[in-house]
Amino acid sequence: MKIFDAHFHIIDFNYPITENQGYVPPSYVVEDYQNETTTYNIIGGAIVSGSFQGFDQDYLVNALEKLGSSFCGVTQLPFSVTDDEIIDLQKKGVRALRFNVQRGGSEDLTKLDYFARRVYDLAGWHSELYIDAKELPEIAPIIEALPAISIDHLGLSEEGLPHLLQLVEKGVRVKATGFGRVSLNVENALKSIYAVNPDALMFGTDLPSTRAKRPFAYSDIELIQQLFDQAAAEQILYKNALEWYFK
Repeated sequence: MKIFDAHFHIIDFNYPITENQGYVPPSYVVEDYQNETTTYNIIGGAIVSGSFQGFDQDYLVNALEKLGSSFCGVTQLPFSVTDDEIIDLQKKGVRALRFNVQRGGSEDLTKLDYFARRVYDLAGWHSELYIDAKELPEIAPIIEALPAISIDHLGLSEEGLPHLLQLVEKGVRVKATGFGRVSLNVENALKSIYAVNPDALMFGTDLPSTRAKRPFAYSDIELIQQLFDQAAAEQILYKNALEWYFK
């Protein structure tokens, strides 16, 4: 089955890497990703900037050039970024802005409302939040009013799932990624999210699974194929994300 890998990282030490919370990631360049996914039918994907990459764009642009036009970038930007810089990144394949609440390295949530609207109006980008869903009630009114938002890693926690589902009902998308890093019942979360909005779930490998208790395994893909019929699995594994990033 086709896969649009909606969430993975490229870690290239030819570009700036900053220790985050005492953690330095392993090297994981484009060729490593290609080698690890060579047996999968990857039709495209989204490279996501990590906390340890801060506001560096050069690594991302370089990786996108190597992977080609079926891949796009999810980047972290400072609030001070100019319109011209955003448009330039759009031309180079970037399609979304990331707020890393869980690990830092990005702009903080006080900038979410204005910044998410700005990149959407200027370049059509959505914004992605790496956040424990138990924290969502504090910012839910803001998120509900924004034009396009997704949440990483199934919202991370069992406690946060009810809050996440309320936002899914409002149109928020969810990355079906990082099954080995979450603290929740993955099967129940997947089924619950799909039941609320079949368009919401977007699968990603989360490679190279930095800091995850368990790294990505092919069984993560098989789980989706077992839980859902073929049409639903196609939505989750590639159709939803392909439309989200390249609409």
